[in-house]
Amino acid sequence: MKAYVEPEEVALMEEATTNLRDRLLVRILFRLGCRVSEALALKVEDVDFVQGMVTIEHLKSRLKLSCPKCGARLGRSHTFCPRCGAKVEEALIQEQQRRRLRTLPIDDDTVRMLKDYIRGGGPIAREGKMLFFGINRHRAWQVVRACAERAGLPDLTNPETGKIHGVSPHRLRDAFAVHAVKTDDSGDGLRLLQEHLGHTSFNTTAKYRKVSGEEHREWYQKLWRKIDSRLFRVSGKKRG
Repeated sequence: MKAYVEPEEVALMEEATTNLRDRLLVRILFRLGCRVSEALALKVEDVDFVQGMVTIEHLKSRLKLSCPKCGARLGRSHTFCPRCGAKVEEALIQEQQRRRLRTLPIDDDTVRMLKDYIRGGGPIAREGKMLFFGINRHRAWQVVRACAERAGLPDLTNPETGKIHGVSPHRLRDAFAVHAVKTDDSGDGLRLLQEHLGHTSFNTTAKYRKVSGEEHREWYQKLWRKIDSRLFRVSGKKRG
């Protein structure tokens, strides 16, 4: 079973789309390697068509639970407060939002496609903003999955858990990351990939090195290349 989508397979997905919006969604998710929430929040004003750059906004929400009696932090599974011992009937919930921006380069073909999409009246007006897609996460997942099925792509296997799943928006982000690592796995390449993907931890980026498997495979093959050639010569002499 496959672990990730190849660039050639993404091209097949693009060809399998039925309209420019869906083709652009598949292309943005792969070419930018962005999260589906970031793609769906993309506005016309976020694209610098002259410089070929896109500003991505990542808004991350985090819930904090606390004891209503003493204010101590609680986990989701707590029945009693670890500080005051009170039974937790209803925890106080505080939502924290972190907003991060990053500016990413985008290729010329995708810029031309964005321009064509705008000229064709594709963007959707929402709350005074012109969104490129105007659909929710569930619909985006349906679009990507349907394109993968029409393109004849197989299901994927998670290399860490072994679970089998279909092609989803996040798998296109993974495809970008694996493609980047296979192209350049140097220290600078991985650092740039971390910045591009918006990872706060390098360990999150480094996992794609493991997923690509090229480095491990090459190392393993080197272990046996010389010894196999020696054994071949020895066995050849014995047969002669």
